Amino acid sequence: MTPIFVTSSGTDIGKTYVSAMLTRELRAYAIKPVVSGFNDKTFPDSDTAHLLAAMGEPVTMDHAARVSRWRFKAALSPDMAAAREGAFISFDDLIAECVAASHAHDPLIIEGVGGLMVPLDETHTVLDWMQELNIHIGISPLLVVGSYLGTISHTLTTLDVMQRNGLGPRVIVVSESENAPVPLEETMSVMARFSGNVPLRALPRDGRIRLEEFFHDKN
Repeated sequence: MTPIFVTSSGTDIGKTYVSAMLTRELRAYAIKPVVSGFNDKTFPDSDTAHLLAAMGEPVTMDHAARVSRWRFKAALSPDMAAAREGAFISFDDLIAECVAASHAHDPLIIEGVGGLMVPLDETHTVLDWMQELNIHIGISPLLVVGSYLGTISHTLTTLDVMQRNGLGPRVIVVSESENAPVPLEETMSVMARFSGNVPLRALPRDGRIRLEEFFHDKN
């Protein structure tokens, strides 16, 4: 199966929730190579911990590197968080890490960090990461967005950039935002008028949806 890359229109929207759900559905291996806001106190509820749990792996700091090789303390964009520690993310190593994981694990879920245009270093964004992986191994993108005020513009902008770069998502998951000003279904209806033939799936807060149908028997 082609590796699935989970990206988003922003941060704290629900990428990890969806990634973990899909990991369980497909009995896949999952990695989130880059994570910020990570330390001993935040680890138990970190994205890394949730993905370890979804795979049935021990949720311990000793296993954190299996999911997240680049872990930074500051809850900032990866380039800024790395700079705070006098470190940097080698883009070539990041690509090599994901390619190696794709050879070792099938199915594989790769979760991005933040939104599509978040900087990883001085010259590369998550979009560049996805483009490079698509060249090397091919990826099936999944876009996770929220239902907060402003999400329609953010979603359609992200979708446009992805499609223009040959990374049109298999499905858009609309994750219900806390205290959203309008019902989830209403936001979905408006998005659907502009999203073309890309399927949308609603994910109520703390809810479940089936996503494996979009990735099985497609390649």
